[in-house]
Amino acid sequence: MKYQNPIIPGFYPDPSICRVKEDYYLVTSSFQYFPGVPIFYSKDLINWKQIGHCLTIKDQLFLEKAKSSSGIYAPTIRHSNDIFYMVTTNTTLGKNFYVYSDDIYGKWSDPIWLDEEGIDPSFFFDDDGKVYYTKTIFDGIIQSEIDIETGKFLTKPMSIWKGTGGRYPEAPHLYKINGIYYLMLAEGGTEYGHMVTIARSNNPWGPFEPCPFNPILTHRDRGEHPIQAIGHADLVQAQDGSWWAVFLGVRAHDYPPVHHIGRETFLAPLKWTKDNWPLIYNNGTIELEMEADILSKYEFGKEANIDNFDDLTLKLYWMFLRNPKDGDWSLNKRSGWLCLMGSEISLNEIDSPAFIGRRQQHLNFTAKALIDFYPTEKNEEAGLTVFMNEEHHYEIAIINIDNHVYLMVRKRIGDLISIVSKEKIKKDKIILKISGDMDNYYFSYSKNNNEFKSIASGRTKYLSTEVAGGFTGVILAIYATGNGKKCKTPAFFDWFEYIPN
Repeated sequence: MKYQNPIIPGFYPDPSICRVKEDYYLVTSSFQYFPGVPIFYSKDLINWKQIGHCLTIKDQLFLEKAKSSSGIYAPTIRHSNDIFYMVTTNTTLGKNFYVYSDDIYGKWSDPIWLDEEGIDPSFFFDDDGKVYYTKTIFDGIIQSEIDIETGKFLTKPMSIWKGTGGRYPEAPHLYKINGIYYLMLAEGGTEYGHMVTIARSNNPWGPFEPCPFNPILTHRDRGEHPIQAIGHADLVQAQDGSWWAVFLGVRAHDYPPVHHIGRETFLAPLKWTKDNWPLIYNNGTIELEMEADILSKYEFGKEANIDNFDDLTLKLYWMFLRNPKDGDWSLNKRSGWLCLMGSEISLNEIDSPAFIGRRQQHLNFTAKALIDFYPTEKNEEAGLTVFMNEEHHYEIAIINIDNHVYLMVRKRIGDLISIVSKEKIKKDKIILKISGDMDNYYFSYSKNNNEFKSIASGRTKYLSTEVAGGFTGVILAIYATGNGKKCKTPAFFDWFEYIPN
């Protein structure tokens, strides 16, 4: 049967997976966004539903003044003795830690902090009860035995493999399969030379024998392919005995190639050779449409495209830029409306503006929101933004300039900031609209949700990783700011709609 890649589209990189009986759980990196480490659930490996986050309070996830593309890197999720464990790095603090829970839908523990050196930590629970803590340092992979109850190390860290020679050996995962220990890495950097390599040993400490046909997964030599930068994989065995790999990749376009919606989560089946090496799909390459013997199909109910803000909690796809500030947002100031009270912080700062966003998950989409906002003070503004980082974003917003209220489109590309469209408006509710295709974003507005007036456009490539830098993807967000002072005028949003086209 056929299925489509990516299985989780949009900025969901560094996937890690575990199986509990016939249920699958997957987590991804979240970087400077809060809450952190989204959790997805599946029964067929193809269809996924977000069910929560591992890190939901500031004590678990400190992101104050976190630089863009810092924060949470490369989580690993594992399950042992009825407990889920998630181990990761908060690069803002320069520390590794793990949390645990006996209820994947419930709250996770306070962090158990580990040593500060290294990134991409991973746990392996061996048959004899020993737990191994494997991580990346600057020139290879080191490992210690750990007391999982306390976080205390039982052995000194030991270098176990430096990879095959590709730059940045990282993302280690240790497995025991048919009595053999396999150590899988990402190498080549998380760009267009990305790849997955593997080695094996009869001992968890090595020495490790590299696979003779490494890399086992890469598109580094397929420059024409729409999927690029595949790597950072994790393995899982299904209940029917089949084996699968989840990994990140990007959907690139243009020349030179660029990608703007981030590193996404992909899936591929793997087989074992007669010599007991894993062979991923078509000799280590994949496609957007995959042919595989998939598990029994299990689809979730389709989530509504529109959020009417009728609940007193946000839907799971919403997130804040760094730790949100008390008083910046509310769902109960006006029934059925989201209220943002803009602070002095703007979108141009490494800080926490009044900002609630969701990932752009499709190259072709439409996003709309109804806003009720007529600012009374100079420089107050609120609207929608297409946001990559504080130096690369576009917005369509209502703003007070010299005591006149305008609807405007502004672009920031590096140190170039320009209002490219501006027209005076009267006090009224307005529907703001951003639509996109592979190459452009389009900005328009309406008062009746039928006839939209187009006012500007912007190139997607200027919000791409190749231009803007970093490891994240474009976020579509509702925001408000006083641009240097706190807003006196609240911005109310009646609904937000995201439609894949």
